[in-house]
Amino acid sequence: MGRANDLDMSLRRDLLLSRAPALAFASMGVLWGSFAAFVPDLKAGIGASDALFGIILSVSAIGLMSAMLVAPALDRRFTDRAMPVCAIFLAVGYLFPGLAAVPLTFAMAMFWVAFASGLMDIVMNARVSELEATERRSLMNLNHAMFSFSYAAAAFATGLVRDAELPPIVMFASLAVLIAVATPFMRMPVAQADADNPKGTGYPVGAVVLGGIVVMIAFMSEAASESWSALHVERSLGGSAMQGALGPTMLGLTMGFGRLAGQVISERVDNALLIGVAAIVSSCGAFLAAAAETPVQAYLGFGILGLGVSVIAPTALAMVGQSVGPGPRTHAISRTAVIGFSGFFIGPPMMGLLSEFAGLPVAFMVVGVLLIIALIPTALLRNRRRVAQG
Repeated sequence: MGRANDLDMSLRRDLLLSRAPALAFASMGVLWGSFAAFVPDLKAGIGASDALFGIILSVSAIGLMSAMLVAPALDRRFTDRAMPVCAIFLAVGYLFPGLAAVPLTFAMAMFWVAFASGLMDIVMNARVSELEATERRSLMNLNHAMFSFSYAAAAFATGLVRDAELPPIVMFASLAVLIAVATPFMRMPVAQADADNPKGTGYPVGAVVLGGIVVMIAFMSEAASESWSALHVERSLGGSAMQGALGPTMLGLTMGFGRLAGQVISERVDNALLIGVAAIVSSCGAFLAAAAETPVQAYLGFGILGLGVSVIAPTALAMVGQSVGPGPRTHAISRTAVIGFSGFFIGPPMMGLLSEFAGLPVAFMVVGVLLIIALIPTALLRNRRRVAQG
C-alpha cells in the first residue's frame, strides 16, 4: 500500500510540474482522437479511394515537416505564449476537414492541420525537455500519456456522435471551443539558454538522426493504427460505426497506460532497453491485429500495439535530449522531429497502397516488421548517448 501511495504522489507531483505542456498534449490528443474515429465518414464524404486518401494524408504531412523548420523561430517570437498560440491555430484548422466535400479542399485543410500540429508538437516537447533538465526527472512519457488518454476519450465520444449521425463539424467546433477556454493555462516560461543560442549550434547530429529514425518508425506505426484501425474494423471485419470507433479508442487507452508505466519504468530501466522491449511487444500487437477475424480480436491487437508503441517516441526524444546541452535543445528536438514526423509522410500512402492492392491485414503485418527494425537504430543511439555522457 505504501509503495502504491508513493507512486500516486510521484505521478501527481510530475503532473503538477508539467501541467502547462500536459494540457497542450491533451488538447492535441482530443483533436486527433476525434479525427481518427471520423476517418470512415471523412473518407466517404470526399469520395476518396484508399490509395487517394493515403496520398492526401501524405501530401498534407509536408505541412507537418515544414513546421518543424520554423518552430524554433516561432518559439523565440512568442516565448511563454507559444503553446497557447499553437493550440488556437490547431483548433481552428480542425474546423475545415469537417467541412471539406472534395479531395482538393480536404487536402488543403489537412495541410493546415499538419502544419499546426508540427508547431504545437515541437514547442510542447521542447518545454517538457526543458523541465526534465531543470527538475532532473523523467516527464516525457507522462505528458505523452495525456495525449493518449485524451485521444481515447475523444475517439469514444466521436463514436457516439457518429451513431447519432451528426456531422464532423459539430464535434470539431465543440473541441475548438473547449481548447480556446484552456489556452490561458498553457502559458509557460522559456528557458533562457535557448534565447542565448538562437542558431542552435552544438548538438550531436548522429544522435539526432538515429533518434529521428526511431521516432519515425514509432509515428508510422501510430499513424497507421490511428488512421486505419476504424476502417479495418468496419470494412475488413464488418463492424458498425461504434465498433469502428472502439479501434482508435482501444489504441489511445492502452497507449495512455503504457506511457504512465513508461514514466515509472524509465526512472529505473535504461531507455534503450525500454524501447527494445516496447518494439517487440508492439510488433506482436500489429501481427495480431492483422490476423484478427473478429472486432474483439482486432481490439486486443490494437491494445497490445498501443501498449508497446506508446513509449518508443517519447523515450527516444528523451534520449536525444540527454545528449544535448541546454542551448540548442529546441533545435535538436525540432531536427529530430523533422525526421520522426516523416513517418506521417511515409505511413499514410504506404497503408493506402498496401490496403488498395493487398488489404489492410497485410498493411498491419508490414507495420509489425518495421517495429522490429527499430531495434537497430535504438542500439546505435544508446552507444552514442553513452559517449556523450562520458
